[in-house]
Amino acid sequence: MHPIAKQIIGGDTRACAKAITWIEEEKPEGFELLRELTPYTGRAVTVGITGAPGAGKSTLVDALISLLRGKGFSLGIIAVDPTSPFTGGAILGDRIRMQRHATDRGVFIRSMGTRGNLGGLSYHTQGAMQILDAYGCDVILVETVGVGQSEVKVMEAVDTTLLVLSPGTGDVVQAFKAGIMEIADLFVVNKADLPGTEKLVAQVNAMLDITKTGKGWRPPVLKTVGSRGEGILMVWEKILEHRASLEEEPDGETRRRRRRMAELKEILRRFLDQWVEELLSSPDYQGRIKDVEEGKESPYFLAGQILNHLKRGGGGE
Repeated sequence: MHPIAKQIIGGDTRACAKAITWIEEEKPEGFELLRELTPYTGRAVTVGITGAPGAGKSTLVDALISLLRGKGFSLGIIAVDPTSPFTGGAILGDRIRMQRHATDRGVFIRSMGTRGNLGGLSYHTQGAMQILDAYGCDVILVETVGVGQSEVKVMEAVDTTLLVLSPGTGDVVQAFKAGIMEIADLFVVNKADLPGTEKLVAQVNAMLDITKTGKGWRPPVLKTVGSRGEGILMVWEKILEHRASLEEEPDGETRRRRRRMAELKEILRRFLDQWVEELLSSPDYQGRIKDVEEGKESPYFLAGQILNHLKRGGGGE
């Protein structure tokens, strides 16, 4: 076993941070490391927290951290931040908001940039989650950037998806249109001390009456005031109830299998994207690509020729 893997399993914080950096930088040793750590994963409670910007996701995460640390749980926090279009770096707002937990050895906080991924998650969020799981985190919270329809990606990474809404924003209608209503396992109406809270709760329940007509888990609609810690205990209890339902229902294992397959496909797409970029920048295709750029050649025809050639085991023209 790689020394770094042994250190991660032993709870070494620096080794954990280094391994996540390897995954973000797509170093071969990082992927080999994940292979060695896989048998040590699957224990952590994983929760995705999504919702529109301004709904109070970070405040809710901060309140959950305080609650769970009070109960003695160790936590891993992955705050997926928008990537700066100018520098390519993550805008680390979430780490700033959670800085009061930064010196707590029982809390590991990592900000990751989306790097252009429209899924609301970094490409390597799931790899980082596996490392945190093997590191020994009891609970892993993943806060997404809140970008709309593509937030459904969070469901593929966690056991429980929590959608945060706030009164007076019209979030519920947008969530219904985007399909997010169908993937959330818990609904949290945050800032419940504001006017319009009861109306929003009623709207969500009405939507659930339409979308959740079969048997199985019906997502609860909870009210919180994250800034004061109100309602946070109930949120945690419902997270545990949902996890228990996954353990009891055949759908739980089906969901995990589907998640692992989705992860495999996502990784393959990422690598194929990189490979295509390298292929098209090679000298073999420069003339044909110039013809496409100048409108002399159909991009569909050239793409088909390249794919057919590759299926026959070819490399260049």
